[in-house]
Amino acid sequence: QVQLVESGGGLVQAGGSLRLSCTASRRTLSTFAMGWFRQAPGKEREFVATIKWSGDTTYYSDSVKGRFTISRDNAKNTVYLQMNSLKPEDTAVYYCAADATRFGLGSSRRDDYEYWGQGTQVTVSS
Repeated sequence: QVQLVESGGGLVQAGGSLRLSCTASRRTLSTFAMGWFRQAPGKEREFVATIKWSGDTTYYSDSVKGRFTISRDNAKNTVYLQMNSLKPEDTAVYYCAADATRFGLGSSRRDDYEYWGQGTQVTVSS
């Protein structure tokens, strides 16, 4: 079982930055592809970014490409989401997810992820 914990959310003005972190307890993330998703009130949970188990391949949704960066530090068992140039439409609960398939390439599909964190709120004011 993998327990994921997100942190780093908060309230920020438009144009500002935040860095989200996702750590795991009781299990290493080093062989898992990881993803970030978000869910705004009244909307479906949507894909944000994903990273290959080795960290050398990433993929982003069009809405965040060029503004957000996903990265990982396997030695620290942590995945990050650096969010720059934030917009009010980025307001959502952000979730970290792990694909338990070993040596995964990363995916934008929710169904490919077996483990999810509880989420962290990001609010961007205009």
